Parts: sequence; C-alpha cells; structure tokens
Amino acid sequence: MLVPINQPLGMSFTPIKTPWIAKKLFPNYIWDISTTEKVIYLTFDDGPTPKITNWTLDILKQHNAKATFFCIGNNIEKHPEIFQGILKDGHAIGNHTQNHIRGWKTKAKDYLNNIGEAQETINFQIPQSKFQDFKITNLFRPPYGQITPKQGRKLINLGYKIVMWDVLSFDWDHTIEKENCLENVLAKTSKGSIIVFHDSVKASKNMQYALPKVLAHFSEKGYCFKALNSTV
Repeated sequence: MLVPINQPLGMSFTPIKTPWIAKKLFPNYIWDISTTEKVIYLTFDDGPTPKITNWTLDILKQHNAKATFFCIGNNIEKHPEIFQGILKDGHAIGNHTQNHIRGWKTKAKDYLNNIGEAQETINFQIPQSKFQDFKITNLFRPPYGQITPKQGRKLINLGYKIVMWDVLSFDWDHTIEKENCLENVLAKTSKGSIIVFHDSVKASKNMQYALPKVLAHFSEKGYCFKALNSTV
C-alpha cells in the first residue's frame, strides 16, 4: 500500500497523477518512462499473495502483458512457489522491503538492513528458477511511498533504482468504489506511465475489477504492457 511521497510538500491528499513538482524535486527517482511509443508499465505491490497473485498472472497472460512485481521478502518466504510463478511468466521483480516497513519511521541503518534482508530472499529464490535466466534485480519501491532523502541517497549509492509511480489506482482504498478505481487509471494514464496496483487481499476487490478492463481498454488502443528492467 502507498501514501504519497508528496506529503512532505504540504499536500493533504494523495493525487492520482503524480504532480510534476514531485518529479522535479526528486529527479533521481523513477516516476515514469519517457517514450513516444504506446507502452504502459503495470506494477504490483505487496505480494506474493495466495490466489490473488496467481489470478493476476492469469489475467496478464491473457493479454500478453508483462509487469513488475514489487515483492515483500516475508511473503516470498511464505509463498516461494507463487514467486517462482512470477519468474516463470517472465515478469520483473522489485524489492519492497522484508516486512513492509515505513521509511519515515525507521532509522536509515535499520531501513537498509531490512531492504538487504529482502534482497537476500530474492537473490536466493531467483537462482532456484528453472524457467529463465534471471539477473538479480536492483529495482526498489518504498512501502507507502515513504523514504527519506538520506535513505534514498544510500540506496542509490548501493546501485538500487528507486521506482515510484505516475498513476495510483487507489485499489487498496475501501472508501473508493471499484468503478472509480478503474476511472483513476483510464483517465490519468499516458505513454510511459508507471501504474500502481496491489496483488493483496486488501486491494483485491477493486484490483480484480479494474485490471482486466484496463488491459482490454489500452490493448484496443494499441498499447503494450512491458516490465521495468534494471536499466531504467
């Protein structure tokens, strides 16, 4: 689940579309991908989750879509077979910490240690894959969108790519109707957008309604869905 990196800027709400000022203030973070091609980057946070992640993989496969899964290390340890399913289908993997901790409430040393623990979990699982020759990922997304400048600098110095977002679906928010979740994405997505969904139980109702329709809508308009990679 995410809350805005924008909050320290004095904003009292979470925008669906990331304001240009946030991207300007944090240029070393990845908010979208500059392109003239009809490409969209779907991302999924908080998995792997029984049933939900497998359902997500099935829907993506139906549309020949690739995505990026920002996984929680603890969930990978609980459900390694689902994690292997993500690898099998050729999607990208990102680090989402070991225990989904808040960067703003965690000392930099402890935060980096938690990310390192998750990285060890990911690194252990990827060589176990019998499906593809995966390289160790260096993509990271902070839970809740919360990361301090010091934490960010240290992670970048370690070689991580900090991936934020261009469009939030708000699939986790139970106060938002599923139709609004869909409209959030359809109205704000453009070429190169990085979209946030969640393959979690909390977000499942809205996500499972919106995702198939997002895939169908943009596929009909000639878009393709790609995974992020370590060179973004």
